[in-house]
Amino acid sequence: MFNSFEGKQLLIIGDVMIDSYLWGRVDRISPEAPVPIVALNKRESRLGGAANVALNVQNMGGVPILCSVIGEDEKSEVFFDLLQKQGLNHEGIIKSEERITTVKFRVIGNNAQMLRVDEEVEFNLQKKESQQLFKKIKTFVEAQKADAIIFEDYDKGVITPWLIREVTRLAHLHDLPVVVDPKKKNFWNYQNVNLFKPNLKELVEGLKLIEVPKTIEEIKQALHNLQWKLKAGIALVTLSDRGIYYSKHSNGKILEEGHIPAHVRDIADVSGAGDTVISLAALCMASGASAEITARLCNLGGGLVCEHVGVVPVDKEKLFAEASKSFCR
Repeated sequence: MFNSFEGKQLLIIGDVMIDSYLWGRVDRISPEAPVPIVALNKRESRLGGAANVALNVQNMGGVPILCSVIGEDEKSEVFFDLLQKQGLNHEGIIKSEERITTVKFRVIGNNAQMLRVDEEVEFNLQKKESQQLFKKIKTFVEAQKADAIIFEDYDKGVITPWLIREVTRLAHLHDLPVVVDPKKKNFWNYQNVNLFKPNLKELVEGLKLIEVPKTIEEIKQALHNLQWKLKAGIALVTLSDRGIYYSKHSNGKILEEGHIPAHVRDIADVSGAGDTVISLAALCMASGASAEITARLCNLGGGLVCEHVGVVPVDKEKLFAEASKSFCR
């Protein structure tokens, strides 16, 4: 399965951003306000959002094709420099004077996140920009440069209902699996996709549940409800320290489902875990893996990246070693 990931071309559509880190030491409280003082010793910028999904795909041996819209601003040049350093193609990236390039500033003191400041806009793309983005996506698909399509939605406005409909229709026409990492705004627009991956909070908010499901049975029923409404082939819900629950159905019948418990880990930071999960899910879908294998690999990969501070892509060798031990018991 790992060998089959090599060379798989994944079209990644969504909100890209820069994750900017200010690293420092904390040893006193400010006399001006009851807040810690971080003595800065390092600055760092990393690719984030859908661009981190691209890094995960690349690390696993796949070929990511990133499609998004950023600002016509100074930060856009930083973003392009980061793409170049990682050897990622920028052919699918559009610049717009109507937007700014999203940056998330994280202040890290003593290896713990102290503060985050977001510089962004959240309004939807104009119709003209959506059409321009779709034209690029269509060009890649018709040139057979995609084995699967990922929607990586951070609610920043790059993904619109119109774009979802057009891309999904195009994917079905070319028999390409569509996998989705959703957010609140477009949650119910992702109809008839191959795999839909909310976390528990998104599941609760999407279904407008009064109470958070506590038992696995309650989670299963909620996921089934979601699956019927979206007509999603596979639904995965990530449960943080409780692992993943997955369900696959066809023609109204559940074909396979189950709960994959989390592995015991030293959690440093959960940032970016969802990016890793959706990347692995898409690679598995493109390679024809079963729903169970997909869920188990996603569970392992999402946990591994949580052992690091900040947003990092999954390490293929470490994941292979863990999968070898876990799957072959």
